[in-house]
Amino acid sequence: MPRSGATTTRGPARLLRRFRTWHRAAGLALLLLLLVSSLTGMALAWKKHVAPLQPPTQRGTSPDLRTWIPVGETAAIAGQALQRHLAAGGPYPIERIEARPDKGIWKVIFDKGYWEVQVDGQTGRVLSVARRHSDWIEHLHDGSLFGEAVKLVSMNTLGLGLLLLLGTGFWLYYGPRRLRAARR
Repeated sequence: MPRSGATTTRGPARLLRRFRTWHRAAGLALLLLLLVSSLTGMALAWKKHVAPLQPPTQRGTSPDLRTWIPVGETAAIAGQALQRHLAAGGPYPIERIEARPDKGIWKVIFDKGYWEVQVDGQTGRVLSVARRHSDWIEHLHDGSLFGEAVKLVSMNTLGLGLLLLLGTGFWLYYGPRRLRAARR
């Protein structure tokens, strides 16, 4: 004849085994996404400190914005500099232009190829032409490298999967303690 504690723990023990299966399956299914997300996340944390990931920000001659060349002229200078650097014809569409008054420079970031040109804000002299590897790593990190649909699916899968792992992991920690207490 089974003990009274054994009959009250049979259902929770079965549920605990099911949670262990779900936890293992979710972990295996999310393995690649978690690996890519964690490795790219670590690389992005270092992007300001490792030159190959993101070009170091140069220093211009003046932080006074009133003495700076206009944005349109900056865009033309940066486009010509990139064209010379790549020794190929354009056009090179600009994604964005950032003003860095504290450093005295314009940063011109291009849409294709992850290129950046840093231009002295006052003189218009090109200070740097370099590739921004951190940008493609960021696009890989969030899935947008493969398109907006992949980004939405991968990030939602990762988020829901992590919630599932958190829930099942908590139950795998708490459940056996509860079962042992019920058997006593």
